[in-house]
Amino acid sequence: MPVSIYLPIAEMSVNIFILFGMGAAVGFLSGMFGVGGGFLMTPLLIFYNIPPAVAVATEANQIVASSFSGALAHLRKGTVDVKLGIMLLCGGLVGATFGVYIFSFLRSAGQLDLIISVLYVVFLGSIGTLMTIESLNAIKKSRAGNAPPARKPGQHNWIHGLPFKMRFRKSKIYLSAIPVVTLGVLVGLLAAIMGVGGGFIMVPAMIYLLRVPTNVVIGTSLFQIIFVTAYTTIIQSTTNQTVDIVLAVILMVGGVIGAQFGAAAGHKLKGEQLRALLGLLVLAICLRLAYDLVITPDDLFTTISSFGEGGE
Repeated sequence: MPVSIYLPIAEMSVNIFILFGMGAAVGFLSGMFGVGGGFLMTPLLIFYNIPPAVAVATEANQIVASSFSGALAHLRKGTVDVKLGIMLLCGGLVGATFGVYIFSFLRSAGQLDLIISVLYVVFLGSIGTLMTIESLNAIKKSRAGNAPPARKPGQHNWIHGLPFKMRFRKSKIYLSAIPVVTLGVLVGLLAAIMGVGGGFIMVPAMIYLLRVPTNVVIGTSLFQIIFVTAYTTIIQSTTNQTVDIVLAVILMVGGVIGAQFGAAAGHKLKGEQLRALLGLLVLAICLRLAYDLVITPDDLFTTISSFGEGGE
């Protein structure tokens, strides 16, 4: 017999076991692939008919817990560049502030659902395609006996020629604060509008553009995400009243349990295999969202009304 629970902010009854299973499944994938999981959970909540405004704001709350545990482990290992994280955080707080007001404006205009879906299709489609192509090429080279070339820290590109340079000793890099803060602003915007931690953009950007050593990237990214998503949760709750704490608790409990099993499973696969699986998963979610955007709804009046409710 299904056990239902009422979500006060979403204003709907849901099956608690389905939500717990979703949290555990995304937690498993997060533990396996080393990602926050927000870009997976938010679309799943939308598929389950949770209002997009509630899905985005509540998922930001869940990311705080998962990021905190990960960042704590990296701090103990000494793989967090606090100075770099603070610079990213400065940009992230600015981006999140603007993002929440953009979120509020789109909601009042009745266009929030559409914008969120389009952003997910664009970002997930681009990143999933690039990730899948890169990982499949790496698998081919590995099978052919040609190991992919490693990227060494200290290699320079055009970003390193920008002014306002700072030295980040833990990362062993010397570069401009401009791209660091800009990256933080972008991640803050994504956290507020899409309900993601932004790690799926920040991590590759730090590795390939800023040339931060890989062993420092994950911990520094999680360190920044904790504060940006916590800040986003607070202002989403006070500005838009869209954080459903009941939903967040169910997802967090499931996610913590699933992550333990996912981490163990991830050790059994090679890095390029994990990236290929994650890329395919991201593309699958992207295609589903794109399908929902173009399919003709069964009840046009209901769809139009649901968009209008966002402004009430």
